[in-house]
Amino acid sequence: MIKAVIFDLDNTLVDFMAMKDAAIDAAVLAMIDAGLKVSKEDAKEKIYEIYDEEGIEDQRVFDKFLTKELGKIDYRIHAAGIIGYRRAREATLVLYPHVRLVLMELIKRGLKLAVVSDAPRLQAWLRLCQLNLHHVFDVVITFEDTHKKKPDPEPFKKALQQMGIAAHEAIMVGDWAERDIIGAKQIGMKTIFAQYGDRFQTNDSGADYNIDDVMQILDIIEELSSRSGV
Repeated sequence: MIKAVIFDLDNTLVDFMAMKDAAIDAAVLAMIDAGLKVSKEDAKEKIYEIYDEEGIEDQRVFDKFLTKELGKIDYRIHAAGIIGYRRAREATLVLYPHVRLVLMELIKRGLKLAVVSDAPRLQAWLRLCQLNLHHVFDVVITFEDTHKKKPDPEPFKKALQQMGIAAHEAIMVGDWAERDIIGAKQIGMKTIFAQYGDRFQTNDSGADYNIDDVMQILDIIEELSSRSGV
């Protein structure tokens, strides 16, 4: 019997990469308006190169970009970029279709809910609070909670431990096969691959189920419950 559903956060509950791209677009345009003499395309390419090197959550990406581009930080340009980024982020960070409905239905059915994310703790909670999901989950595990990233088993184990749920009683939903699916399966959890958020053109996720709409989770839970005779 499934008693808990664990979700990845970015590109599973929220369309993180769409938000990121829109926010970088806005930041670059704001910096150009403030006096940066670089084309939008070149600036975006260089910013994403920094993300590739430092990680997509790098909080000093504009500092590094401007230092490389100008040899220093021009704070008029820097501040304009940050404001542009923040305004676009606020406007474009949205849940995938049906996510809130599904979360509420799972709670009604008595299931516990958790998030296991590789995101830094503050950034994960900022996203959850912005989307008004900060009271929805029983447990939220971020990178700082174990200092391990998926597919290491520790983040999954910590979420299960805090919920008081055995691995076979939980199902993991995630968009990254090599991290979310492999990590959960290796400790005995059922798995759902959120192919609507897949950025790697995954051919074989290795998951027990593949979905292209989060609503399908409800049918899967019903199927697993009927198998267990509940």
